[in-house]
Amino acid sequence: MADFDLILRGGKAVLPGIGLTDADLAVKDGTIAAIAAPGSLLGADEVVDVSGRWVLPGIVDAHVHLGQDISAPKTVDDAEKETASAAAGGVTTMIAYLMSPQPYEEVFPDARAVMEANSHTDFGFHFCVVTPEQVAHIPSYAADLGVSSYKVFTNFRGQEGAYLGLPGNDDAFLFDALEAAAQAGGMIAQHAENIELVWRLRERTPQEPDAGLPGWNAIRPPYVEAEAEGRVGYLASVTGASAYAVHVTSPESLAAIERQKSHYPNLFVETCPHYLTLNEQSPIGSRGKVNPPLRTAADNEALWTAIAEGRIDVLGSDHVPRHFSAKDKDIWAASAGFPGSGTMFPLFLTEALRRGIPLETVVSMTATRPAQLFGFGDRKGALRVGFDADFVVVDPARPFEIAAERQHSGAEYSVWEGWTSEVSIDHTIVRGRFTVRDGAVGTITGDYVPRHHSGRSALDALEAGSEGVTK
Repeated sequence: MADFDLILRGGKAVLPGIGLTDADLAVKDGTIAAIAAPGSLLGADEVVDVSGRWVLPGIVDAHVHLGQDISAPKTVDDAEKETASAAAGGVTTMIAYLMSPQPYEEVFPDARAVMEANSHTDFGFHFCVVTPEQVAHIPSYAADLGVSSYKVFTNFRGQEGAYLGLPGNDDAFLFDALEAAAQAGGMIAQHAENIELVWRLRERTPQEPDAGLPGWNAIRPPYVEAEAEGRVGYLASVTGASAYAVHVTSPESLAAIERQKSHYPNLFVETCPHYLTLNEQSPIGSRGKVNPPLRTAADNEALWTAIAEGRIDVLGSDHVPRHFSAKDKDIWAASAGFPGSGTMFPLFLTEALRRGIPLETVVSMTATRPAQLFGFGDRKGALRVGFDADFVVVDPARPFEIAAERQHSGAEYSVWEGWTSEVSIDHTIVRGRFTVRDGAVGTITGDYVPRHHSGRSALDALEAGSEGVTK
């Protein structure tokens, strides 16, 4: 009987504390069994030559929406197409938001079943808490369902969330959610916008049909986001909660978070590829509508500077798979959000390399840090013996052009159509099984990843060497 199930031979692996180095990796029973000098590992059922390639830990996309109504994955296509797109872009684990006013004890089983039957990636869930009853159940969500991160929309006041079937909330609701998450060892992920300011700006702004992306940015400017981030950060410090700022867009928002973080460390920052590569002048029309909006080219550069300085924790796609027919309208009528999980990593790696951002930073933001913050850093996010054998094998010398027809997503468009990635994904391997091989999507291999801690609680457990973070 062979010692190993699989050996990746001849490549350069990005190893913790070492960086890019010549190494062979061996897999046994879905985990990394050995990392060794080139040519020193023998006895495998299969040996795959990855010479000239880079082997990185599988990408973790911690910000995904699934389903045409973005409430939950409900159909085969909701799971299969979108995870195929993600896997083709190197993603091995995604965390998708479930969004419903229904009790999540009722929503969760069906969503999990659809994903387990049809997902190309491992997966977990965040719950968008939108009712007091859901907030009250946060302890059981963590303990019983393995969901330890909870989104709160500070912009859903009054009827603002009605188009998604969600009730309004207020700062007392936010406070209760932060308090409950702190007590349960979880984390709040805030969509931070002051919607009252948006309402006032909307009243003052003629809604011209040709206003385009600058018009959308004008009624939801950076200070709308920054004010809300500062408020959430302060209330997190009062309650002792961990708070994760999703889709940070600008230096104003980052500064608001950092003012709070200077005296309260349990605040974490995510940005997205579109806030690094697109802006209000990008020639993509209403397909680029998103909340918060695309900002300016100066904001793009400020975020890249923050990445270089180590001030942003995580890159998430904020993938929204709605069909392009919901987008091709004027800016006021188009739906918000667009697909991006399949292009997140190759585009980010391309731009990072062009800017001299270290490969270790790319790995940290796309694999290690999200795994640590969301409670499975003891098994994913790094190339370590004993960790899940999740790999993305990258050809750093083979460019490809982004085209929606090759992106698998049911959205059938990309805001990066025609862009060139300087790197290609050869293989994506989930727990030792090829879900993408030689660029072709194949095996359904996803499993549910329960997470009983997130944020500071998860980091503390890792630092203490806890065996129970994800079990």
